[in-house]
Amino acid sequence: MIVKSVSPAQGELVDKEFLFPVRVYYEDTDAGGIVYYANYLKFAERCRTEFIRSLGARQQDDLTSPEKTAWVVRHCEADYMAPAVLDDELVVSCRITNLGGVTATMHQEIRRGADVLVAIDIKAAHISLVTKKPVRIPKALMEKLL
Repeated sequence: MIVKSVSPAQGELVDKEFLFPVRVYYEDTDAGGIVYYANYLKFAERCRTEFIRSLGARQQDDLTSPEKTAWVVRHCEADYMAPAVLDDELVVSCRITNLGGVTATMHQEIRRGADVLVAIDIKAAHISLVTKKPVRIPKALMEKLL
């Protein structure tokens, strides 16, 4: 038997907007058969993680380095406009709208075709896991984010 190498969905950067595909599975839905509201935040998190990974940054390296840094969500606003259902093929987008020394503000949308189902605005802070305080975004990552 020949086993092919299969890699997870990676998404792509298109005109400063990162696009990440997501399919709705049974586990994503609630008793009413629609995507449970908190799962949209999980979809958005996956997109942000893949966005950072696409820039060449490995978050696992940040967690195990002597500095031990990570991104944490400081603020989140979500506007739920229409539901997604089982087997929907969605695209989650992520676009940097503001970049500070220790924070990144992003606008994300979860779309089914041309329809925006959820719009999410996130402010994430780059922190030291040792001190639990904000630390500057590394210069190399800052340049890639810009």
